[in-house]
Amino acid sequence: MGIIEILGYFGALIIGVVLGLIGGGGSILTVPVLVYLLSINPVTATAYSLFVVGATSLFGSIRNFQKKRVDLKTAVVFSIPAFIAVYLTRKFLIPAIPQTIITIGDLTVTKNIGIMLFFALIMVIASVSMILEPAEKDAKPKQVKYNYLFITLEGAIVGVLTGIVGAGGGFLIIPALVLMAKLPMKRAVATSLVIIAVKSLIGFIGDVQNLEINWGFLLVFTAISIAGIYVGIWLNKFIDGKKLKKGFGWFVLVMGLYIFWKEIF
Repeated sequence: MGIIEILGYFGALIIGVVLGLIGGGGSILTVPVLVYLLSINPVTATAYSLFVVGATSLFGSIRNFQKKRVDLKTAVVFSIPAFIAVYLTRKFLIPAIPQTIITIGDLTVTKNIGIMLFFALIMVIASVSMILEPAEKDAKPKQVKYNYLFITLEGAIVGVLTGIVGAGGGFLIIPALVLMAKLPMKRAVATSLVIIAVKSLIGFIGDVQNLEINWGFLLVFTAISIAGIYVGIWLNKFIDGKKLKKGFGWFVLVMGLYIFWKEIF
């Protein structure tokens, strides 16, 4: 096993640690780790990412269920359009993308390059969301209200994005739950993990039907990521994950810009 491959498996641990520390964001590192450190094809990497993100979020959700932080009704309302959208995206949209998307002069944007460029764009948007996120203030619990139309629409949009890039989309889901379902932040974060777990794992089913899956590698990588979550939860006793979030946002921004540069030049 070479040093790059070792770094790839170490990256799986970091993904879990970040999720355990700050409650999100770590999944956005999964595809770059799989593509650039473990040399996995971007289409396959986004599929593997769905499984890793889904399984890791599922273990995180168990902890939140035990603490009664999950709003099940909101999770169901959001999850149904989300998992339908992500399944259809992986089953039909991804295979339908042509191998050569566009050619401009000497620049040819292939399917793999296009996916990575779109992923980089999502990374930049996610990083800005983390960097500019205001400090959480204590607030009195509000009555949960449901704007079904907007929650359904948001669920479908997040599902399509998740299907294309393989990331959990917590940076889109959490604001939607706070603004559209009026959930307190802690319940929104906990409910978001359930939604991410459901839609990611169901979306992965669409890939099982289209791709050859290396289950041995995928299960080992996922197990390391899950172990990382518990390390992150333990570190949370000594480190304030919220204070790390903006710093992690800057790291994700640099990574996104690096992917743009690498894929274009």
